[in-house]
Amino acid sequence: MATSSSLNSFPRHRVALASIAMVAGGLPLLVNAQSASSPALPSVVVKGASQAAVTVGGFGDTPLAKLPLQASVVSAEQLTDRGLSSLAGLTLLDAGVGDAYNSAGYVSYLKIRGYDLDNRFNYRRDGLPINAETALPLANKSSIEVLKGTSGIQAGTSAPGGLVNLVVKRPTTELTSVTLGVSERGTLESAMDWSRRFSDGHGNDKAFGLRVNVAGAKLRPELRDADGNRWMMAVAGDWRVTRDTLVEAEVEISRQSQPSQPGFSLLGNQLPDAKSIDPRTNLNNQSWSQPVVFEGRTASLRVQHQLNADWKLQAHAAIQRLVNDDRLAYPFGCTASDGTYYPSTYCPDGTFDQYDFRSDNERRHSDALDLSAQGKLSFAGIRHELTTGVLFSRYKSRLQGQAYNWAGTGNIWGTLPTVADPTLGSTNTNRTERSTEFYLRDAMQFSERWQGWLGLRHTRLDRDSVLVNVQPGGDDAATSYRQSVTTPWLGVSYAIDPQLLAYASWGEGVESAVVPNLPVYVNAGRALPALRSKQWEVGLKSGSRTVDWSINYFDIRKPATRDLALVVNGEDRLESRVDGRQNHRGVEAQADLKWTGGGLMGSAMKLRARRDGSTDATLNGLKPTNVPETVIKLQARQTVWQPGLELQAGVVYEGKRMVLPDNSLSIPSWTRLDLGARYEQSIGRQLLIWRVGVDNVTDRRAWRESPYQYSHVYLYPLANRTWRASVEWIL
Repeated sequence: MATSSSLNSFPRHRVALASIAMVAGGLPLLVNAQSASSPALPSVVVKGASQAAVTVGGFGDTPLAKLPLQASVVSAEQLTDRGLSSLAGLTLLDAGVGDAYNSAGYVSYLKIRGYDLDNRFNYRRDGLPINAETALPLANKSSIEVLKGTSGIQAGTSAPGGLVNLVVKRPTTELTSVTLGVSERGTLESAMDWSRRFSDGHGNDKAFGLRVNVAGAKLRPELRDADGNRWMMAVAGDWRVTRDTLVEAEVEISRQSQPSQPGFSLLGNQLPDAKSIDPRTNLNNQSWSQPVVFEGRTASLRVQHQLNADWKLQAHAAIQRLVNDDRLAYPFGCTASDGTYYPSTYCPDGTFDQYDFRSDNERRHSDALDLSAQGKLSFAGIRHELTTGVLFSRYKSRLQGQAYNWAGTGNIWGTLPTVADPTLGSTNTNRTERSTEFYLRDAMQFSERWQGWLGLRHTRLDRDSVLVNVQPGGDDAATSYRQSVTTPWLGVSYAIDPQLLAYASWGEGVESAVVPNLPVYVNAGRALPALRSKQWEVGLKSGSRTVDWSINYFDIRKPATRDLALVVNGEDRLESRVDGRQNHRGVEAQADLKWTGGGLMGSAMKLRARRDGSTDATLNGLKPTNVPETVIKLQARQTVWQPGLELQAGVVYEGKRMVLPDNSLSIPSWTRLDLGARYEQSIGRQLLIWRVGVDNVTDRRAWRESPYQYSHVYLYPLANRTWRASVEWIL
């Protein structure tokens, strides 16, 4: 099967590569034809990332290079150059960010520093909490910020790896940009970005701003049986009421409909050879399979008022309304022909038990209001930059009964039909969660070189849950709990010279874990005790016009959870419980080298992740599943031949990952190479930006990641070689 598939796909790949080469080769000729009448573009000096503030850092306008923490900022231009349209694309750009369970057509799941992020609590939008259990659109985002490490300074409860913050595009000077793109088997994408400023009729010709973003795509990916569509519309406006008062409002609506991709698995106790698996095979290919549908509406209002030269007040509110239809022809475990049951893998012969999973009309509502004051003062000879405030947030999920029914036997080649059973016979969990977070952050300037940093957040939680679709007389497993937690954060930095900073920091975070809502769990949907994590970190950072770099050592510890196998009334069940600790320590290094006509961005992480203190002594000292020890990511760019033509290359290397908790199996390391080109063509006052690219140029076959969830092994392959091309017209 693998050989036949490779032979059938080779001519198409060769044609795609040849087409891209012709487009790239023809660009210089096209520009030469225009050069006689079109002036050359003026040179542009790009300010280094070291001078950029990072909202998710929590210390206002302090440049990233001056903060005693690690964060990265990915611009909209970087995403466009790499052809990335989902958060999962961050795994190609930053060594500290990895795959946690990234399935095509589904929610993006990330890990930072080896810890899985919680999609309910680890995501922000312009600094306010949002729910990421959806397909978040990126077309109206100016950048994505990634905070690395324990996030108690910015979040009342969250997983300890870090935070992801989406920064919304706001009105700017006059701009009109239209983009058209094509990729894969015929995926078509289009987008428009339009911005203007208007007069208020009283002499201020820049008082009002408006920005509109519209994007849509007809999806035809290389992955078979996964065609779909998505669209997004967003409007952002602002009003400069006075010189000191700014009002900003924005609204976004989006929809994505696409079948998702189940993972492969072990065949019995054997790891299948990735070269024998066609990565385009979608195990969700039954005639009754339905797409996953994500609908989202988000709106926010922010008012900022400058009291005086030193103090600013801000009120920022947001609402988010999500509706999901989650559906899948779901492979899970296997009952062999001899009666042997494999609960964690597929059968040795490549077959598996397939289930009809449906959870329609999932409604998740999030509301947030942040009231804050930011300013400067001097006390006892120390200059303070203070931020203090309170964040009120509320999250509510309202679900209905779900289907989780045996549909028959499938196989890894997708050739066996199964029978739908959409009966809504399983329970689901409704949740209501409220929190009030009081916070204080203080950047203290002790001297010209020494600076201290303090963060303190006190959080009051109020959470309730109840099972729905419970049979008459059954237990609705209602829970209600209240918690108050305080998460401190401390840092100190020393400016060795104006461009070189040494720092050390320590902080705590709190994770509020809930047992997965699956029938296999005896405590499904119930809250576990709060998990308090601790981190310390030391590092060096430097920023200049030619190079930004940093290197740091971190150590994060948190309580671990484990699924304990049980037999209840003769059935195999699981119980999720806190058991032992998980410790991740490692070295990170990042560098952004900039030179005339090009640059190189690189990051690397060496991670030692271990477990200890478990009641199962055989697990102590072992590595967690799906966490690579070594990661290297590079992005190079260079102008060649003539101004405006830039060649690009991206390299990702990830070391082996453990597949099973007992570390008896691992997936090998892999390397992926991506190539691209970008050409800027000036036509009068207008600009065309042509982009072409080929991802996974060598068509490398490997297992990309190995999530272990619900005591089941999943394997996701690297996507096969794909191509993309687009043109952006800036008027």
